[in-house]
Amino acid sequence: DPARLAEVEARIAAVTDMARKHRVSPEALAEVLAERRARLDVLVAEADPAALQEKAAAAQRAYADVAARLSAARAPVAADLSGQVTAAMQTLAMAGGRFDIVLEAEPEGSAHGNETVVFQVAANPSQPLRPLAKVASGGELSRIGLAIQVITSRAAATPTMIFDEVDVGIGGRVAEIVGRMLRELGTQRQVMCVTHLPQVAAQANWQWSIAKAQRNGDTVSSVTVLDDAARIDEIARMLGGVNITETTRQHASEILGLTPAG
Repeated sequence: DPARLAEVEARIAAVTDMARKHRVSPEALAEVLAERRARLDVLVAEADPAALQEKAAAAQRAYADVAARLSAARAPVAADLSGQVTAAMQTLAMAGGRFDIVLEAEPEGSAHGNETVVFQVAANPSQPLRPLAKVASGGELSRIGLAIQVITSRAAATPTMIFDEVDVGIGGRVAEIVGRMLRELGTQRQVMCVTHLPQVAAQANWQWSIAKAQRNGDTVSSVTVLDDAARIDEIARMLGGVNITETTRQHASEILGLTPAG
């Protein structure tokens, strides 16, 4: 029967084309069809407004539970950290300054919970508390950040921390305190600090000197690790300028707790 033969051949061609489209053998088409029907059933079920509404309500309840527990945990920690950072500020050239963590309610919630966490600071007694990012200078930000890192270091997991301009606007006793705080932080993790203050540099376990020079018309930077003798000379230079005297070398060795050579 030529008509029947043509029908069968067309059917075989259609099956072959369909198998090629789905990148399976013709024998596996029945399994592909069953899988597609199952997925269609899921899509139809998910398109049910009542089912979708129930899923949304369940997700909202789960979010509300987690967000409430997060809020309950945040409140006491915020108060405690605010007090500790405020206390640390008194020794970091910000006497009378205040630090406060404000939990601003988010009526609709967010990926971060039911509130937005805002760090506020007043660098001196005459200033009102305002958002940290808007009022603090670079040096103040570094020092407040340092205080926060030292206070929270036991809970933090950052393996390496880098501080720059942490010594801006300070000197003398405050610089020594900052250096000690950095050294304390370094007992928990690797700490790197760019500093121009001998009181800070002297607290380090290792010290490098960074210098710039002109070479063939280009500016070249070099980094040199310092041994004990070189550290004494470098700290002396930081103390007294380009011309190093025996007095400044002696002072440098005392800061470092080392004995100058020769």
